[in-house]
This record gives sequence, structure tokens and C-alpha cells, in this order.
Amino acid sequence: MTNDRKSDIIYQINNGYIINDVRLIEHLSDKERRGTMGYIVHVNGVAYRVEVDSAGGQPVPARLASNTGGQKVKFVETTLRDGQQCLIATRMKTEDMVPILDTMDRAGFHAVEVWGGATFDAAMRFLNEDPWERLRTLKRHFKNTKLQMLFRGQNMLGYKGYHDEVVDRFLELAIANGIDIVRIFDALNDTRNLESSVNAVKKYGGHAQLALSYTTSEVHTIEYYVNLAKEFENMGADSIAIKDMAGILVPADAYDLVKGIKEVCSVPIEIHTHCTSGMADMVYLKAVEAGVDILSTASSPFALGTSQPATEVMNAALTGLGYSTDLDQATLLESARYFRPIREQAIDSGLLSPKMLGVDVETFEYQVPGGMLSNLVSQLKQQNAEHRFEEVLQEVPRVRADLGYVPLVTPSSQIVGTQATLNVLLGERYKMVPNETKDLVRGKYGRTAVPISDEIRKKIIGDEEPITVPPSQLAKPALAEAEEKIKDYIRQPEDVLSYVMFPQVAEEFFKFREAQDAK
Repeated sequence: MTNDRKSDIIYQINNGYIINDVRLIEHLSDKERRGTMGYIVHVNGVAYRVEVDSAGGQPVPARLASNTGGQKVKFVETTLRDGQQCLIATRMKTEDMVPILDTMDRAGFHAVEVWGGATFDAAMRFLNEDPWERLRTLKRHFKNTKLQMLFRGQNMLGYKGYHDEVVDRFLELAIANGIDIVRIFDALNDTRNLESSVNAVKKYGGHAQLALSYTTSEVHTIEYYVNLAKEFENMGADSIAIKDMAGILVPADAYDLVKGIKEVCSVPIEIHTHCTSGMADMVYLKAVEAGVDILSTASSPFALGTSQPATEVMNAALTGLGYSTDLDQATLLESARYFRPIREQAIDSGLLSPKMLGVDVETFEYQVPGGMLSNLVSQLKQQNAEHRFEEVLQEVPRVRADLGYVPLVTPSSQIVGTQATLNVLLGERYKMVPNETKDLVRGKYGRTAVPISDEIRKKIIGDEEPITVPPSQLAKPALAEAEEKIKDYIRQPEDVLSYVMFPQVAEEFFKFREAQDAK
């Protein structure tokens, strides 16, 4: 039989397929016959969808899918870290994770993001859990999948700059306890704040992924980010992530950004965005078209809203277009069925607010990331001021502009969000200024891409002169002092790091741990 190229008809012969008399030797999806669902196959770099008549043996039309060149797209699963951080303020307990971990390990993920960000603080503060023990538990179950964490460079998992000795020791223990990939970012994109982390990760055998904190302003252009990505590669990055915290990246810019980075960098590129503005799925498709290597997605019950696109949906969409993935769709659906009741329980209890689930196009103006939105709602509830949520959101971009157009990601997102809340609730801008805002203006978090005006600087710190040296040079060694302070509580070397970052929270947790053991 022959193939009519004009109509793209493929004939089935002896359970094989022939296009232009060339036998197809690569089936990229399950080889079982699936009626009219069909297969995606590649011939000479061109992807075709082959639909098989359920009766078998009959020639049926096949649609030219797309010229993907056999491109494989990898996935990082975020449900256990960013997905739950965005939708339920990082309140998922380890015991709620464990029953599904072995299933997730079989799904075919490039990595699973499980640690870092707000999970460390929240585990001790709200769940009375040891974050280090959580990591060890997860590592025991993920035997085939790499574990990834989010790390704030010189700020580690806290909200200030730490000495290099603390950064080094933390990353040593994180990798020893099971972390494989460390995504490192700086809220201000100040590369001076990334150097110690990159060196430590590579020193202890981990994979150092450097992330661009994406935002928009007069200086945050495609060219700015492409140049920054090249600087990251020169620093020793094993891969580069585009971290779009607020979901403000649009499809055309995503394509141009990925293309631009691919032209100057040889390391893998990952893209991480949020569905807040409704753009995320389209952004991912254009990023894949531009050649991105890895996507961050979440299981559907903890996807969308202020979280990431749904893993199952993106996998089906991409394989349908002729791209290749390592994911098993049946296993993804099994995971989704497990997480669905946890989501429903969070909705029923009020932990998951409907405000987190819709599309908010205003995000292009106020650029608030998902985790920050859920925290703002929680803070305003505590002040009986939830009705002023929209006012706070409108104040956020004004504060951000005042503070040098900082990208809104921890810790700058907390700083800007808290200051915006105070400005609204107190009825006067900068009537009360927390120390964190003052430190940002002083330069203790690093250089802002746009200089802060003299007017704002004087209003916040008076006649003080901002610092110009790297913030790490101002930090002091802290491990020995911390170890002495908590010597009666220490059970593991990791406890010292917990205390250094969160002294009050960690000490309360240590006391809780002692009390539980005494029962």
C-alpha cells in the first residue's frame, strides 16, 4: 500500500504503520490498541497522530500533529511544596502525603518539589512537625525520583541575610538528608546573593539551578533576563529556571525569553509560573514551542487558581501535539484521586479560600504571587479586615514602585505586602514602617534594579546612607552561638539550623517535642 501525502493517510499493515513506504519504528505512546484514541509516532522528525480503527486492519486518516522534532518535555511536580503553599498556605501535613508517595514515584517526573520556600517555617510553626524529618521521610519513598527544594540564596529559608558559614552548613545537611536539586533565587536578582549557595551546592554534590525572579518594569526587559541567564551559567548553574511568581508572563514574552536564553546558554531551561492571570497554560505551550526543557506543574486538585497548571492536562496536551514525555497518565490520575478529598476538606474548613481559585486579571497590575495572596487573606482575616483586601492589592504596586520595582517573591513579597497592609489599615502611607522595609531601603537585602528615590529613602530611613557592599559581608557567624543557646534541646545537628533561621518558632517546637516525648 502507499501513502497519499496530500491527505496524510497512514495505512496499517501487519500491525505496523507505513508512511511513504518507510516503516515506523518508534511508537512514543502505549503500544496497546486504543480504538480511535490513536498513537503519536515520529517519522523523519515529523509527528503524526495515527488513529486506529477499533476493528483493526483498516486504513484511517491521520492528522499531521506538529513538527516537534521528537522533543521531550520533562515535568517537576509541585503539589507537595508550591501547589499547597499557594492554595492552602502550606498546611498539608506529612501524614497526608505519605500514602501517595510511592505512586507519585512511579509517575515519571523529572523531579518532585517537596521542600524549602515556606514549608520549613510552616512545618514547625503550624503543624508541629520537624521539617528535616519530613525530608527524610519523603526521601525513603521517592526511590526513583529526584527531590527538589526552593532556596532563597543568602536569605536561605528565612527573611534576612545569613553568613556564608550558615549557608554552607545548611546546604550540606539538606543534600545529606535527601535533596538532589536546589533551585536558588534572589528576590532582587542580585547575583552577589547567589554565589555562596551555588558553590556550596556543587561542593556537596547537588544540582544547582539558578532562577530568574521574573517581573516587569522599565528595566526588566527580555534583554535584561537573557543577560542575567548568561551570567548564571557563567557562575556554574547546572540549569536555569524562569520563576514567574505572580503569573504575569504572557505567551509571546515567554517564547521570546526562552528563545533568547536558549541562544546564549547550553544548560537546561525550566519554566515555573502560576495560573493567577489565566495565562499559564498558554505560556507553557509557547515556552515548549521555543524549546524549554522542563515545566513545573501540580496535580489537578492543587493546580490552577494561584497555583501551577495541572500536570495531567499539560501532559495530555503536549503528547497530543506530538511531544514526548516520561509521564504515565494513569498514575497521574491515581494521584489526583488521592489529593481530591484533601482539597475538598480544605475548602469545607475554609483553609482553601475561593479567592485563590479564580482568574484575576488585575494581577498584571499588582503582580502578587500566589503564596502572598493566601497569606494576605489570612492576615486580613486575623485583623477582621478581609473586606479591605482589594484596597491592599491596589496599594501593593505603589509600594513596589517606591521600593525600586522589586520582584515580589520571598522575602520582598512579604515586605511589600506587610507595608501595603499597614498603609491601608492605618490610613497613612509609611506612618508605620517595619524594620524589614527599612533594611530593604538600607540595601541589606541587596541592590534593587531601579534606585530608590531620595524622597522615599528619607521618609523611611532618614539621613542614613545605604550600604554598597554585598549583604553577606554584614552577617555574622551564628552556628556556635546558636548551638550553645539550645544545647538542652539539640537532638540532631539540623536543629541548630532550624534555630538560626527561626529562633522563636524553633524553640517552641523543641519544647513541644520534649513535651510529646514526656507523655
